[in-house]
Amino acid sequence: MSPPDRPKPDVPADVLERIANALERLALERLAPAPRPAPDFAAADAFVWYPDARALAAVPRVNRVDMSLLKGIDRVRDILMENTERFARGLPANNVLLWGARGMGKSSLVKAAHAAVNRGLGPDAGLLKLVEIHREDIESLPDLMALLRGAPYRFLVFCDDLSFDAEDTSYKSLKAVLEGGIEGRPDNVVLYATSNRRHLLAREMIENERSSAINPGEAVEEKVSLSDRFGLWLGFHRCSQDEFLAMVEGYVAHHKVPVDAETLRRESLEWATTRGSRSGRVAWQYVQDLAGRLGVTLGDTKS
Repeated sequence: MSPPDRPKPDVPADVLERIANALERLALERLAPAPRPAPDFAAADAFVWYPDARALAAVPRVNRVDMSLLKGIDRVRDILMENTERFARGLPANNVLLWGARGMGKSSLVKAAHAAVNRGLGPDAGLLKLVEIHREDIESLPDLMALLRGAPYRFLVFCDDLSFDAEDTSYKSLKAVLEGGIEGRPDNVVLYATSNRRHLLAREMIENERSSAINPGEAVEEKVSLSDRFGLWLGFHRCSQDEFLAMVEGYVAHHKVPVDAETLRRESLEWATTRGSRSGRVAWQYVQDLAGRLGVTLGDTKS
């Protein structure tokens, strides 16, 4: 026996119409979300890209060191400064890949160059903006480019420690933005990336793909050619003992750490030996240890 029909509620026609209109608006909003407000690029000289929110967060104070404290990289410093200055003044400039030894100042140089060039623009100071995109967010590069395209500023988009693993396909987004896409890179954007690898992928990945491919040459060309799309490759190599000592002495002089030359030389070389490396990062770590032992508060290293 079927249950008796329940009485239907008597809903006024205007209420039903309002409900239908509300559902229609919700459906349209899902299909075409309301545009987000444009970023306030005048709020800061540097920003961090957050793709989930499709937003740029202003960085009021950038973590960087003064250009004068970066030792042993004079040649690459001059090349990067010249390229950045040309770009900031609206002239043709290249994307740059800074690759090589760890701790030798690759990312520090990018941030220092941004500050130095911005200051040198005179009445246009503040025109050049630094935008950091994290390695894991590379796939969102096209969205970031769309946000920057047409803005009345020039943008240095920076990705630190860029590399790709065997199953990672996000490099295709970077490749398209660098040159291959329909829109390509906006005229007011240049990309700077740092990496420990010259070709942005591990050697064993290249060998594995060569050994398993039908056409070994073509199998890896797509990934290897990614680094070719950076117009400038700037190599950073392990520093000599004299360069390492110059780094240590530069930090000590800048922060006015009271230590005699002989003690500084002996301790800093011993510090580097125990770590099996000489680099700007190791030099700074030693100076922090030395200042702590001497009860000296380190001042600002920022430009």
